[in-house]
Amino acid sequence: MLNCQQITQLVTDYVEGRLSFGKRLAFQMHIGMCRHCRRYLRQMRVATKALGSLPREPIPADVKQELLERFKNWKA
Repeated sequence: MLNCQQITQLVTDYVEGRLSFGKRLAFQMHIGMCRHCRRYLRQMRVATKALGSLPREPIPADVKQELLERFKNWKA
């Protein structure tokens, strides 16, 4: 059976329908027994729906360049 941490790692794949049958079944079993993970799944679905409805606007060139510079110099 999956634990809560594994559920958080798999939730995006579950929502997008990318889990194997076995993983999907294990995910659904855990969700059926864990109210905290059910709440997390609902929150992810609401966030996905809300973000999907935002208009797509291009990133201003100066902002894009600054982000690229910051990520280039970022260290884990």
